[in-house]
Amino acid sequence: MRFLIIFIFLIANAKAVEPPKIKNLVINKEYKVYEDISFLDSNRKITNLADYKGKLVLINFWATWCAPCKEEMPSLDALKINPNLKDLVIFPVNIGKDNLRKSRIFFEDLGIKNLDIYFDNPMTLAKKFNLRGVPTTILFNKENKEFARVIGSIDFTDENFLNWIKQYN
Repeated sequence: MRFLIIFIFLIANAKAVEPPKIKNLVINKEYKVYEDISFLDSNRKITNLADYKGKLVLINFWATWCAPCKEEMPSLDALKINPNLKDLVIFPVNIGKDNLRKSRIFFEDLGIKNLDIYFDNPMTLAKKFNLRGVPTTILFNKENKEFARVIGSIDFTDENFLNWIKQYN
C-alpha cells in the first residue's frame, strides 16, 4: 500500500513537458551533447557555453540580410526580459559575416534594446550544428545539452511557446 501511495504521488507531481503547437519546432528525442561551444562577443572576446551551466540557454543564429530574422528579432528581444524566465540566457549570434557596425544598425533599426550582439568564430558553430539556414534557434538545457531547435522564424512571445519553455527554466 505504501508503494502505491508513493507511486500515485510521483505521477501526480510529475511535470509533463508538452510541446507547443509550433510547426518549425523540433524537439530532440535524445539530448545532443557538443564539445567546446564558443563564439565571440561584440568586443571579440570568447564566450563559452560551458560557463552557463545551470542556465537555460537559447542561441539564435541570424544575419542582417535575413528577412525572417528581422521579423522574429523583436520578439526575441522581448523574451530576454520576460519575468517568468529568470534563468534564460539568450545569445543572438550573427553568422552573416557582418561587422559590428552593420549589426548595431540592424538592432537599432528594429528597436532591439535588451540583446547583445555575438558573432560566430568564424563560422564554426554553423558547421558544428549543421545549420541549413537562418534564423535557426538552438535550445540548451541547464546541463548544456541541446533539447530542441527552431528552424526558421517564430514569435518568441507566443503563449504556447512561453508555457512550454518555462517548464525548462
